[in-house]
Amino acid sequence: MTTKKKANSEPASTNASAKPPTTKTPVKNDANHLLLKSNLKQLRLPTMKAEFEQLAREAAQSNQTFEQYLLRLTELEVSARASNTLNQRIRQAQFPVQKDLDSYDFSALPSISKQKVLELARGDWITQHANVCLIGQPGTGKTHLSIALGLAACREGVRTKFFTAAALVNQLEEAQKKFGLDQLLKRLDKIDLLIVDELGYLSFSRSGAELLFQVFADRYERRSLLITSNLSFSDWDQIFQGERMTAALLDRLTHHCHIFEMNGESFRFKESMKEKRKPGKQA
Repeated sequence: MTTKKKANSEPASTNASAKPPTTKTPVKNDANHLLLKSNLKQLRLPTMKAEFEQLAREAAQSNQTFEQYLLRLTELEVSARASNTLNQRIRQAQFPVQKDLDSYDFSALPSISKQKVLELARGDWITQHANVCLIGQPGTGKTHLSIALGLAACREGVRTKFFTAAALVNQLEEAQKKFGLDQLLKRLDKIDLLIVDELGYLSFSRSGAELLFQVFADRYERRSLLITSNLSFSDWDQIFQGERMTAALLDRLTHHCHIFEMNGESFRFKESMKEKRKPGKQA
């Protein structure tokens, strides 16, 4: 009698040494990494060079698409460039200080239309090659408004330069003595908005007045001027030493011009009086 082999009901033994399949983690390629940094440096993309690693980690964690990651990276570069360009434009304007419209007290001078000034801050008048004149007593904020409008122009991409009238005349006379007047006039001509502060505070020589007249007259309907003065237009013959020159200048200057008369109590005087009235302050 033959016996049947007992069927083996147990499963076949597994190989204990076999390892389950694993997902391979990408290995950072140092050569490619360094090459990418080098390329970004050569392409002058410093913000992308500084931020691409951090943004790549964030993109991986949040499952961003490649396009989303690249968009964020380029947005940072564009934003940084815009900020750097604006800062450079403001430095080149050489404002003595930085003043904005939100810190100007319009309530102290009811004759000044806040709405009108805010409209000027948009810069359309510069595109139209018009002028602005701020005329009035000392301490009423003429310089403050001129700087604030100049900063607004810088933010709109306008090439701006700030001078006191005395400093501008000094530069013109020095350039003339050194046979560099033509070069200086060409540089001034490239400026879209020329701000001349404190016209009338100091007197000029005849040659200085004539040079200033030339700068102002050359900008007629080509570039914009913003002038502050403590003298009314009728007294500008004291500056330009003659009615004929003054009349010729005012004819051009005021043809396309926004004129603000700023007369009132000095802001500085009022602040000084407030300080004296504080408890503990001696008169």
